[in-house]
Amino acid sequence: MSNQSFSLQPFPGTGQLLNIEIAAKIARNSNKLAIEYTLVGNIKEIAISSPSPTPSRKHQLWEDTCFEFFLGMQNSPGYWEFNLSPSGDWNVYRFDNYRQGMQEETAFSALPFIVQQQGDSLQLTLEFDLDKILPLEQALEVAITTVIKSRNGEVTYWALIHQGAEADFHRRDSFIAVDC
Repeated sequence: MSNQSFSLQPFPGTGQLLNIEIAAKIARNSNKLAIEYTLVGNIKEIAISSPSPTPSRKHQLWEDTCFEFFLGMQNSPGYWEFNLSPSGDWNVYRFDNYRQGMQEETAFSALPFIVQQQGDSLQLTLEFDLDKILPLEQALEVAITTVIKSRNGEVTYWALIHQGAEADFHRRDSFIAVDC
């Protein structure tokens, strides 16, 4: 198993006033993928959903604070979008190509992840089996992203890299090869 660590950056011109940092780790062991987000700083300024007593699949989680990642197979236009709310709610979408053919990914009936908030930090961890969607040892490309909504309603977009004139997590030129 190998592990890669990253720092997410706000889309240029946004997010600097929040005084936060977002780090992510991704690891692959055989066909299990683990991803961890750590948000530190002045998190009391961020709108963070309270934990749901019954986390479930929900749409449009990206309208609020949401941890996201996108998985694609190398040399393939299709990809998946994973949305993880601090409330425990989640969703996974499959796309045939750039923003085309969006469908709920039915291979997942649950996506349990752990959210821990303590003082000035919030950590979200997820481990799941890629067998549901990808062949064993398939080379991956990933975009690790986060939508942060402040208590005053401002929304900022964080990613490993931003390509283009607008924040757009779906751009495949923003995905990086995963060496894990």
